[in-house]
Parts: sequence; C-alpha cells; structure tokens
Amino acid sequence: MKNQLFRKKSVSQILSDSATHGSGLAKVLGVRDLVSLGIAAIVGAGIFSTIGLAAFNGGPAVSLLFVFVAFACVFTALSYAQFASTVPVSGSAYTYAYVAFGELFAWIIGWALVLEYAVSNMAVAVGFSAYLADVFDSVFGIHLPRELTTPMFAGGQATGAWFNLPAFIVLMVLTWLLVRGVRESARTNNIMVLVKVGAVLAFIIGAASAVDASNWTPYMPNGFSGVITGAAIVFFTYIGFDSVSTASEECRNPQRDVPMGIIGTLLICTVLYIGVAVVLTGIVDYQTLSNAAPVANALKEIGLDNVRRIVSVGALIGMVSSLLVFQYGQARVWFAMSRDRLMPSSFSKVHPVHKTPHVSTWVAGLFVAIPAGIWDIGTFADLSSIGTLFAFALVSAGVLVLRKRDPHLPRKFRVPFVPVVPVLSIVFCVILMAGLPLEAWIRFAVWLVIGLVIYFTFGRKHSALAEK
Repeated sequence: MKNQLFRKKSVSQILSDSATHGSGLAKVLGVRDLVSLGIAAIVGAGIFSTIGLAAFNGGPAVSLLFVFVAFACVFTALSYAQFASTVPVSGSAYTYAYVAFGELFAWIIGWALVLEYAVSNMAVAVGFSAYLADVFDSVFGIHLPRELTTPMFAGGQATGAWFNLPAFIVLMVLTWLLVRGVRESARTNNIMVLVKVGAVLAFIIGAASAVDASNWTPYMPNGFSGVITGAAIVFFTYIGFDSVSTASEECRNPQRDVPMGIIGTLLICTVLYIGVAVVLTGIVDYQTLSNAAPVANALKEIGLDNVRRIVSVGALIGMVSSLLVFQYGQARVWFAMSRDRLMPSSFSKVHPVHKTPHVSTWVAGLFVAIPAGIWDIGTFADLSSIGTLFAFALVSAGVLVLRKRDPHLPRKFRVPFVPVVPVLSIVFCVILMAGLPLEAWIRFAVWLVIGLVIYFTFGRKHSALAEK
C-alpha cells in the first residue's frame, strides 16, 4: 500500500509519456508569449479588484505587502524555473510533485491546482462583471440590471440577484477560443496585455496629481498582522508564473524560454502593482476600497471621469486576458492528470484539428462559469490563495528533495544558494498561509478530503503506474 501511494515517475519516464501521449500539442510559444501569459494572469483581478480587499486589511501599507509577496514569489519562482527547465511538460507543480514526492502528493497538489485556477478565475469573472457595469454606466450611460450583473450570494447572504450573467458568458466565450487553438489564443492575449498595461500606466500617471499624503496616515492601521492578511488575500494574483510553467509542453525551447518567462513576468508585474498601490491609497481613504471595482470607484469619487473610463475599459480587457490564461492553465493540469490516468482518460484527448485538449477545456470552463454566477469575489480570493501557497511550498521542498536524491540530474536552470532560497520560499508561504482566516482553512480541508476520496476510489486503481 505504501509503495503504491508514493510511487514516483522519473524525469525520463515523464518525457517519454509526453512524447507518446502528448505529441499532438502544438509547440508554438516563445519567450514573448510566455511573459505575456504571465502578465495577463498577474495584472488582472489583483490590480483592478482584490487590491481593494488587500488595502482594506493592510491600509496604505498595501504597497509594502506587494514587495513582501514579490520576495516570496521570487524565491518560489526560482524553484519553478528549475523544475520547468528539467521537466518541460504540462502539469506544473503536479508533475513536479510526481517526480519529487510520488503519486499521492502529486494528486494532492494537482487537486489543489484545480482549486487554485478555478476559484482564481471565479474571482476575476466577478470583478469583470463589476467593471463591465461601470463601463456601460460611465461610457454609454446605460445602467445594467443589478439582478443580472451581481452574484446571488455575498458574505454568505442572499443579494436578491438572479445570476451574474456577464461572468458566465465571458468564461464560455474564452473557453471556445481556447479550444480553437493555442496560437490564436496567444495572439489575442498579446494584444490585450498591451492594452491593459497601458490602462495601468494611465491610472498611475493620470491620478498621481490627485494624491493627498494625508490618506497615507495611519500607514499601517491594522498593524503588521493586517499587512500579512492583505498579502495572503492578494497572493493568488501572483500565480501568473505558475501559469507560465503549465505552457512548457507547448514551447519551442522550454528549457530556456520558461525560466526567462517566469522571472521576466515577476519583475514587470511587481513594479506595476507597487505603482498602483501607492497612487490608489493616496487618492482616497483606504477604508472605501473594499469593493469589486476599487480603482474605478476611487476615480469616480475624486471626479477623474476621463481617466476612469480609460481604466475601466483597460480593466475589462485586462481581466479577459487573465481569465484566458487561468482557463488555459487549469485545462493543462486536468490534461496532465488524465494522461497519468488519475482522472478520466477523456480529459487527455487532443482535438484532431485544433491540437488542443478540448474535452478538459470545456469541462474546466463549465466548472468555473457556473459558480462565478453565484458567489462573490471575497469567497474566492481566500480559497485560491491557500491552494496557491500550498502548491508553492511543495515545489520548493521538491527542489531540496531532488538535489539530495538525484544530484546529477541534468538541469538547464539551477536554483542559486540551495538550501537557503527554497527554505525561504517555504517560510514565506507558511507565514502567508497563517494570515488567512479560519474559514479558508476549513474550505481547503473539505476540498482536500473530497480529492482524497476521488483518488482512493478512482485514481489509485486506474493510475498508469498501477497498470505498469
């Protein structure tokens, strides 16, 4: 029993399985595409929506929490970069855990990744709907019905809304686009990233003149614990580099391009986040930012309507690109788990014309779109962050395990200063996890229990390693 639960896949075996069962995936992505994917995932809900929740907890010190999160991410990103250059296949942390810890841990981390990507996109979709309503109001003077543009439940209470229709529709449209092809999706994403980075810069430059330094006092109203709580809430927005690693199998030169894509993504996005945080908390009282469209509402409050229109349109496009990348990543995790027979084999089918995992893409789309029409953004942010942090900690631990167990394994990219960097990554992740509310831990525990039931009743028996 123990041998079954911790049976591992070697790197050569994973690469062989990828060549045999995943050869239908098109290898069309380069460094620019990967950085664009990462920026699309990171500069989205976090910078336009959940930054408000983070500021409400951390106060004006929200800019510090992005520095804190960036440090945590850099340490973890180096671990991801090493694994991505060593095992350049779909699956991200799930695949890395299969190599380092064995099948049971791989299943747990894969199940956590499904949660991570799914609830992240639910949160982004809710934010998208809020900004869509603002754009119709500010640009066209049309008030969309609240019953069809807000979640049915918020804070555990019924809102009186019927269904968040825009959130559902945008996810279904993007699912269709992802099924059509990776090249087409990447080109669309590159354009959207340019637009939303332009919107972020428009906010920073346009609103900087309205900054009132008195809004930065008190700087840390809820103490350092408030900063940690805010950092933990917003951490899920930084998983863009995780999304980059899921694209390894569709890269032209993954050993070189994926590490460059991961590091480049983090550097660019951290600068943008800090700029927005400093300006946003400088133009309004931080206590007014706890809503689904904090940037647009802050601009409305201070009367910068022209900047608000630009930012709202850019936020809409930015969130669409985030949704696109997260849906892409989630489908690839399901694809990898199915290829190992831990999930139904239909999820690893590749479309004969479009060369995409079409079944897993459609299932992932429905899995996200329906809940996004029902619950609010706060419900998803905490839950996504805990799944993300759990995955990050295990990947960093995997670097330590493989360095000891297989020191001569070929690595195109190596984490510097081992064991210091992986250990710091784990420490940062644990600190941020400790800052999450008890409800997030309970929900995460329930999700893991459901996953273990599925693994022991289906995955363990049907595993490709069990067959061998």
